Amino acid sequence: MPETSTKLHSFDSCAVLTREIDKALFESYSDDIPAFLKNIYAARSVTESQLVLSLPGLLKPNFDQLDVALNLLERAITENRRILIVGDFDADGATASAVAVKALRMMGTKFVDFLVPNRFEHGYGLSPEIVNEAKKEKDPDLIITVDNGISSIEGTSLARSLGIDVIITDHHLPPIILPDANAIINPNLKGCKFPSKNLAGVGVCFYLFSALKTHLESLSYFEKHQISVPDLRELLDLVALGTVADVVRLDQNNRILISEGLKRIRQKRCSKGILAILEMTKRPVESLQASDLGFSVAPRINAAGRLSDISQGISCLLSEDINDARRYAANLEKFNKERREEQSRMQDEALAIVAEQSIDESPFAITLFDESWHEGIVGIVAGRLKEDYQCPCVVFAKSGKLLKGSIRSIPDVHIKDLLDLIDRENPALIVKFGGHAMAAGLSIPSENLLKFKEAFSEAISKHLNGKKPALDLLTDGELNASEMTLKNAQLLCESAPWGQGFEEPIFYGDFEILEQKIVGEKHLKCTLKLIDGTAIFEGIAFFQEKLNNSKAKVAYRLSVNSFRGTESLQLMIESIYQ
Repeated sequence: MPETSTKLHSFDSCAVLTREIDKALFESYSDDIPAFLKNIYAARSVTESQLVLSLPGLLKPNFDQLDVALNLLERAITENRRILIVGDFDADGATASAVAVKALRMMGTKFVDFLVPNRFEHGYGLSPEIVNEAKKEKDPDLIITVDNGISSIEGTSLARSLGIDVIITDHHLPPIILPDANAIINPNLKGCKFPSKNLAGVGVCFYLFSALKTHLESLSYFEKHQISVPDLRELLDLVALGTVADVVRLDQNNRILISEGLKRIRQKRCSKGILAILEMTKRPVESLQASDLGFSVAPRINAAGRLSDISQGISCLLSEDINDARRYAANLEKFNKERREEQSRMQDEALAIVAEQSIDESPFAITLFDESWHEGIVGIVAGRLKEDYQCPCVVFAKSGKLLKGSIRSIPDVHIKDLLDLIDRENPALIVKFGGHAMAAGLSIPSENLLKFKEAFSEAISKHLNGKKPALDLLTDGELNASEMTLKNAQLLCESAPWGQGFEEPIFYGDFEILEQKIVGEKHLKCTLKLIDGTAIFEGIAFFQEKLNNSKAKVAYRLSVNSFRGTESLQLMIESIYQ
C-alpha cells in the first residue's frame, strides 16, 4: 500500500481518490501497531491515544442545565413521583427509552413507564396530542423526552400548564426558539460545553443517567435506601445499538460507547431482546460487529416504528425473560418482512417516476410523492434515491391533510440549515421541520407540493453555485497480493468500530473476473485475479447483475467470511467499473 498519496484516478464518471497519509503521524506510532494499520490510521489523522477505546476515556458530562435536571430527577425519585419516558419511533429512540426505564428501575424508581408517539396518530416528538394522551393514560408528574423534544414548543408548554415537569434530552439541532422545559440536555445547544456534538439520542440519555447515579451516590441515596449501587455498564449494549442505528459521526467518544457495548453483547451480558433478534437472524454473537447491529438488529426494531408501534421494539429490549424476548423478536421479524416488501414496491415506483422525467442531466434535487406510499418508509426510499442520483432527495407520503416527507442529503448540503433558509424565505410553505445535516423530516400542506419542489431545487442549486459536486470515491489506495490477506482483514475487524467519521478502508485494483454467478437471486458472487498477478480471491457484490466484461476496476473492502467454523478472506465489493 502506498505511503504517499494525492493520486487521482478517473474512470467512467467517477473519480477515485486515495487518502493522503500523514508521514509524521505514521512515524509517531509505536511498533505494536502493524504497518498495514499505521497507513490507515495516519490517513485519517488519528493519534495513537485516540485508538484507546476504554471507559475511562469517555468525556465528562458537563452539559448545560445538567444540575437542574439532576435535582428534578432526585426529587422525583425520592418523592415517588410518576415518571414518564417519551421516546421516538426509531431504533435510537427505542434504545434510549429502554436505557431510561432500566436506569430508573435500577435506581429504585417505583413509578416509571414509557410512551412513544404513533407516527400516524401523534406525529413526531412531544406534541400536544401525545401530552394529552400521557395525561389521560399515565398522569405523570415528570416527562423525560429521549431522542426528541428540542422542537416541541407547543407540547412542552401544554405539559407545563398541566403541572407536569419536563426534561428534554435530545441531540437534534435546536431551533432559534427553544421549548420552555424545566431543563434541556442537548450537546448541540448553543454554548454547551460538552466537547462532542456527535452523541446519538441514546448517548445523551446514557450520560444523563450516569450523572444521576453519581449525584445520588454523593447524597448516600443508595446506602440510605439499601439499594445496590447500579452498574450502568449493563446498559452499554443498548447504547451501542442506538448509536450505530442512528449513523452518527464516530468520534472517539462514540467509538468507546460502541466498542464497550459490543464486548458485552459478544459475552451475552446484554439485553435478552438483542440476543433474541440475533438468534432470529442467525448472526453469531461471539464475532458480532457493529455492522451486524446496523444491518440486522436495528432494521427490525425500526420496522415496528415504521409500520405499527415501536413499543413492540422497546418491550423486546426491556424483556427479562428470553422466551418473552423471542416472542417480541418474532413479531419484529414479521414487521421487517412487510417493510422490505413495501420498500421494494415504493423504490421501484420512485425510480420509474424519475426515469420517466427524462432528466438529461443529473438533478440538483429530487422531490417525489405518491398517494399510495407509506409514510413510515419514505426515508428509506429517499436514501436509495440519494445514493443513485447523488443529490438531496425528499419523498412525501399522505398524512391526513398534510404531506409528510423525509429528506436525505449529500455532504455538500447541510439540509437542516437549508430548510431553515427555505422556511425564512417562504414563511407559509412548511408547517414544521427538523433534523440533522444529512437527514431531516418535514410536513407541508398538500397544495404546497409544487411550490416546495421548486423552492427546494432552487435553494440547493443556488447553494451549490449551479454546479453539482464531483462524485468521488475516497479510498486507501491499491493493495498488492501480499497485503490482501485474511490476517489483514482480521486486523480491520479488530480495529472496529468503523463508520461515519472513521470510515472503513476501501481499496481498489484492476482484476480479471474468472467466474461469476448470481446468489440469493440478486447478489453477484465472483472469483477474481489481480491483473498481472496469480493470486485468486473470492468476492461478493450485493445487488449487482452479472458483468459483461472479463476485466474490471473494482473498489472493495477486506472482510472475514465465516462458514461452518472456518474463516476465509472475502472481498466485499463496493463498486465495479468496466
